[in-house]
Amino acid sequence: MRRGYLHVTRFPVQRKVIESPALAGQPLVLVEEVRGQRRVVFASTRALKAGVRTGMTLTAATALEPELRHFPYRLKDEAQALAALGESLLGLCPGFQRDAPDGLWFDASAAHLVGGERELGARVLEVCGEQGYRAHVTVASEAFTSRVLARYGSQRVSVVPEGQGARALAPLPLGALEDSAAKAFTVLGLSTLGEVAALPAGAVTARGGAGAARVHARCRGVDDTPFTPDPLEEALEDRVVLDAPADTFEPVQFALKTLLDRLGARLSGRQRAAVRLTFVLRLDPTGEAQVPLLLARPTAQAKLLLDLARHRLGELRLERPVAEVSVRVDAHDEDLGQQLALGDAPEGDAALEGVLSRLATTLGEGALFAASLEAVHRPESAHTPRAFHPPEARRGLLSPSGPLAPAPESAAPITVWREAGAARERPSRLLAQPARLDAEVTASGEMLAARIAGRRHRVTAMAGPERLGGEWWTDTPYQRDYYRVHFEGLGPAWVYRDGRDGDFYLQGLFD
Repeated sequence: MRRGYLHVTRFPVQRKVIESPALAGQPLVLVEEVRGQRRVVFASTRALKAGVRTGMTLTAATALEPELRHFPYRLKDEAQALAALGESLLGLCPGFQRDAPDGLWFDASAAHLVGGERELGARVLEVCGEQGYRAHVTVASEAFTSRVLARYGSQRVSVVPEGQGARALAPLPLGALEDSAAKAFTVLGLSTLGEVAALPAGAVTARGGAGAARVHARCRGVDDTPFTPDPLEEALEDRVVLDAPADTFEPVQFALKTLLDRLGARLSGRQRAAVRLTFVLRLDPTGEAQVPLLLARPTAQAKLLLDLARHRLGELRLERPVAEVSVRVDAHDEDLGQQLALGDAPEGDAALEGVLSRLATTLGEGALFAASLEAVHRPESAHTPRAFHPPEARRGLLSPSGPLAPAPESAAPITVWREAGAARERPSRLLAQPARLDAEVTASGEMLAARIAGRRHRVTAMAGPERLGGEWWTDTPYQRDYYRVHFEGLGPAWVYRDGRDGDFYLQGLFD
């Protein structure tokens, strides 16, 4: 099996800087408590240059770098962030296996779909770069080979051909073994993995036992470690713990950006789009605030989600500071993309989504309405206002409503969403009952003017007729000619002439 390894150098440090951009270039360490002492687990580049090393006490590290900033190392948070990074790669690979705390293997069997293994590695780095991470990738046939070369190799992307693992590993230093077995080879005066691979297998086993034999085999490119992909969590949820409780919106905003960038990447990797979110603000010392967000259209775009979150949470007034921010996807849908019509502008479409989502979340789900098709033949009854929900139909050849889609099993109403011609020449405002017009008509039947609410309005333009009829099987059949009429001082209106009595009736007005 061909597998890749993604190594994000000092992943927890990079993640911390992404969450708090002001820390870029600053000396910082992540510490955990060990036997009553806080010890360094990870350090930034500037801290390392000052002499700070892993395992050092925080007191000793601060003595070397007085400006050193420290933050708690939370293994659960790092594992969650690493899993989120793995999920963002699912659009390129079938599965991933975490190698905490700063790497993961991924299945490279689909590399031919993107142009080969080197191109796959470049795409993986591109996905990481979009989230702010710097990393290295190696694709090989053995787990050990791919891992060690990604960590200690010099190339950003490297590909090891089948059977060439030992040759690729040979120049690497003995320290790349990263375990106690390296000591057994150090006392022999060896310095590279190639020198380890050249030893007789029997002598290695006799001197170092099964552990040394396993290391020796890996240095020769022999590794049967299975690939066990991590199971995907059914619930899409993520959180960020703030460094200190925040009583202003700015720290919360940074946390939101981190969360939604990560969430957008996870959704894209799964080919899903969020429909409904819930933000949870945990307060200090106790309490929480839950804020729902209903989207106008399913989306995985982190920028749009962040804009809506800022609008929704920016004016929120809380009694206590915020200690933690989390986001949960309550509902999501398959992300089939969006097929724009000729002349449509993506920016304008995104702006419309933003406005609709803000209205829905600010006024409540029941305050926003959309037109929905009804199985009624009379055109004035064919559209009924319904509570707005994300559209059930999308445009495009591959969408459920596209021309290549199978016929639906049920005749459930379909939400109208900017479908060209779906509501052609239909007014936005309908009268509850058609109003008979006192119309001035020429001998040929053309309308010249009409009295509406006691006032005479001259006809300046008239388009039609659109002849419609039906429901002959009921007690109220109809036969009508519909017109779009522009009245002076009133604007465009929807008018029909009844075939039974020959009179004109006002049915609705266009905005």
